[in-house]
Amino acid sequence: MTDAEVNDIDLAVVAYLDDGAWNVAELPGRCLDDVESIAKELRRYPGISGALALISIDEDFVLLVRAEGSRVRVLLSDASAAPDWTLARSAVDHLGVHVEVDEEEQAPAGDLGIVADLGFSAADMGELLDDLDLYPEDLLGEIASQIGFGDAFDEYVDDVEAD
Repeated sequence: MTDAEVNDIDLAVVAYLDDGAWNVAELPGRCLDDVESIAKELRRYPGISGALALISIDEDFVLLVRAEGSRVRVLLSDASAAPDWTLARSAVDHLGVHVEVDEEEQAPAGDLGIVADLGFSAADMGELLDDLDLYPEDLLGEIASQIGFGDAFDEYVDDVEAD
């Protein structure tokens, strides 16, 4: 990933459930090169339901990566970002999908049910991603809220913005 791309990451956090409580922490920049690096970092966190990375890039799109042991699930909010962004390209490569770029059409790629077992269905995720008026950070906040760690997510974002 180029320095410019690193600087365009608006938010990169990990959320994980430990002893019945959700925790939200910053994802270190060193792991944001590609999906595999993110997954490797996520495996360091406790929790029987795995750890979830929530990443907002250039106020344009989001990437969710969930690692549960050796299983890695990915959801990219806008597959048309792949030609222009290393991290988005890594996501579509991981998914093994070919992206036809249509700048007029935004479409997600990956597992819409990435957090269905945590209470946010694939249908609801699809509906949320179809709302093109939402900023990526708001989209991530809505996902966090629906899963049950909205307060921890909002507190983290508020702390980051205060710095």
